[in-house]
Amino acid sequence: MSLAQIRHWVFDMDGTLTVAVHDFAAIREVLGIPPEDDILTHLAALPAEEAAAKHAWLLEHERDLAIASQPATGAVELVRELHGRGVALGILTRNARELAHVTLEAIGLADCFPVETIIGRDEALPKPSPDGLLKLAQAWQVAPQQMVMVGDYRFDLDCGRAAGARTVLVNLPANPWPQLTDWHARDCAALQRMLG
Repeated sequence: MSLAQIRHWVFDMDGTLTVAVHDFAAIREVLGIPPEDDILTHLAALPAEEAAAKHAWLLEHERDLAIASQPATGAVELVRELHGRGVALGILTRNARELAHVTLEAIGLADCFPVETIIGRDEALPKPSPDGLLKLAQAWQVAPQQMVMVGDYRFDLDCGRAAGARTVLVNLPANPWPQLTDWHARDCAALQRMLG
């Protein structure tokens, strides 16, 4: 199956459709999370009260970043072309759904993604779990093999593979995970050209 034949596209948000701005080391430092720990996994293991306070801080910090989001190279044009072709579009992010919507508003793409196809960390287990992708497949009533997961990090690729979907790595000049990647594009502009 070629990229142009795929009718169900799921995008990661930060670093994929937007210029990556999260300073994860600084976030870990503020929240007292060891450098080697995944932020969401660490917070999930904390006592409820402590976790709630740290999640609240994280949400406010991410809200500021979302409002100031800038589109990644070629992202707006790629999504607009896919939307124009009538392709089903979804977002799967480790961020909160409400902030994904704020981000899409900021980069001018909110009209391309129905709110029910935006899956955040509260709607599904966070990537690399395939949970969110499988929920979208169910909502669209398609086999995961008919979907593509587009992202800029290993978690996106692991998630796609675990769900049985195709995978695209973008916004990295080289591909450090060839065994997990069906297609690799330097940026979203290059990915749009691959559609033919």
